[in-house]
Amino acid sequence: MSRNTADRATRRVEPMWGTMISLLVLDPVDPAVIDDVFGWFRRVDDLFSTWRADSEISRIGRGDLTVARASPEMREVLARCEQMKHATCGAFDIAVGASAEIEPRPGLAPLDPSGLVKGWALERAVDRLAHGGVSHLALNAGGDVVVRGGAGDDRPWRIGLQHPWRHDRVADVVCVTSGAVATSGRAERGDHVIDPRSRRPAHGLMSATVVGSDLAIADALATAAVAVGSIAAPWLTGRSDTQALAITDSGAVVTTSGFDEYRST
Repeated sequence: MSRNTADRATRRVEPMWGTMISLLVLDPVDPAVIDDVFGWFRRVDDLFSTWRADSEISRIGRGDLTVARASPEMREVLARCEQMKHATCGAFDIAVGASAEIEPRPGLAPLDPSGLVKGWALERAVDRLAHGGVSHLALNAGGDVVVRGGAGDDRPWRIGLQHPWRHDRVADVVCVTSGAVATSGRAERGDHVIDPRSRRPAHGLMSATVVGSDLAIADALATAAVAVGSIAAPWLTGRSDTQALAITDSGAVVTTSGFDEYRST
């Protein structure tokens, strides 16, 4: 980023969704546009938080609200989740928490679209920023990242992928001008990650990163890959719209055939 670009950049960081959301805008922007984006993030929490009894997703899970009477945003997200369930052959399944085989715990809900909704919400935020005249930005929510327009001086954005065991190191660096990067892992949640197919704790992959054009899709694929481990390979490698990097429980790094095009040189 050049000095002139840095001088006009706008940054904002807020704690939300149990993580930190950071926004970097390189274009001149009306502060009201930034306020609107973070207001949108608060609405997403109102709708989709599994930690809040008053959220729409919690009310649907209890049977207090039907999907037909829910918000348009809820209906859109649930439809996208169903699409990803089919795309991953059931590896992405937001209803896994409803299974009687899984021990209840805080935050575990009968319906939990968290593995897709964060990426979806960031993509909708980028739409709002674009409507406000922003074409160069980086938006990061807990390691799920959307970037647009490059980092200035015709350079791509460089995005570090957190190492699953060494939090002071990155596992790799990808370069993206406009696109999305989603990472899911077991290092922090461990046995709380459940394989929807077996209803047992996930194993095989310690982390998975997916790069593509749509963060909702990348987010869901990364979540599903960690949940089911090595059997995720067929639908990760069979997609033309994404590339992936995974780190196995033994520390081996495996990638799809086109992932190198994103690697830093």
